Amino acid sequence: MTAAYETIRTRLDGNVLSATFDAPPINLIGPEVVRDLVGLLDELSRPGAARVVVFDSADPDFFLPHVDLTKVAEYTAEAAKGAGPGDASLGMVFRRLSESPAVTVAKLRGRARGAGSEFLLACDMRFAARESAVLGQPEVAIGAPPGAGAIQHLTRLLGRGRALEAVLTSADFDAELAERYGWVNRAVPDAELDGFVAGLAARMGEFPRDALVAAKAAVNAVSLPSSAEVRADAALFQQFVRGEPMRRRTAELFERGLQTRGRTELDLGAVVGRLEAVD
Repeated sequence: MTAAYETIRTRLDGNVLSATFDAPPINLIGPEVVRDLVGLLDELSRPGAARVVVFDSADPDFFLPHVDLTKVAEYTAEAAKGAGPGDASLGMVFRRLSESPAVTVAKLRGRARGAGSEFLLACDMRFAARESAVLGQPEVAIGAPPGAGAIQHLTRLLGRGRALEAVLTSADFDAELAERYGWVNRAVPDAELDGFVAGLAARMGEFPRDALVAAKAAVNAVSLPSSAEVRADAALFQQFVRGEPMRRRTAELFERGLQTRGRTELDLGAVVGRLEAVD
C-alpha cells in the first residue's frame, strides 16, 4: 500500500509505482502539489519502497505547466518543509527527487514549462509523446532567470549554446527537437509510449535494489549540480521575481488568461514572445 495524496494518484505494481499528477484545472505547481511531492519523496526514502517510479499526468494537455504565480509564498513554505532548514526552494526539493533511491521516470504528454520542465529535468529519465509533448523555460521572457534547476541541468545535457537557446529565447520545444537536443531521452509515438515506458520500468524493477541505488548514486556524483549551485540559482530567481519588469509582464499575462485553460497557456512560448518590451 502507498499513502494517499490530494494531487498525485499512485498505484503500485510489483516494484514499480505509478504516480499521476491530477490537480485541476491545469496541474499548476501550487502548495498542494509541492506538499504531496514532498510526502511522496519521504515515502520513497523508506526501506522497501518502490524501486522505480513513473510520473505522468491525468491531463493530456498539461503535465505541469509551471508554478501557481498566485501562491508563491504558500508553495515556497511547503518546499521549505521538504528541502530542509534554510532551503525554501523548489530547486532543493527537486534535488531530493534526483537523489531519491528510486529510479524516477517521466512520461510526458502535454506541456511542461518553467518549474514543470525543471521537475522533468530532475527525474532520471524522460520520455515524451511525439505528437503532444511541449517543453519550455519561459522565465526570461517574463523577467527572471530559471531558478529550480533548468540552468544547471540544461547546460549539462544540451551544452552551452543549446542551453542558452532554450533559456534565452523562452521558446517552446516540441518532442522531436527536445530529443535531438537531449532535453528528453526519446520521443516516442503516443500510441507506443505507455507500453514502452511500462516495459522499461518493469525491467529495471526486477533488478537488485542495491545495484540500482549504487549505480544511480555514482552517476549523480558525476552529473548533478552541487547544493550551492542550486541555492544560488534559487536566490537569483527570487531576486528577479520581486522586480518591476516581472510584475508588469506577469500582470499582462494574467490579463491574457494565464493559468486558465485557453490559448495563452496552450501557446505560452509564442505568447511570451509578444509581450510589451520593458527595460
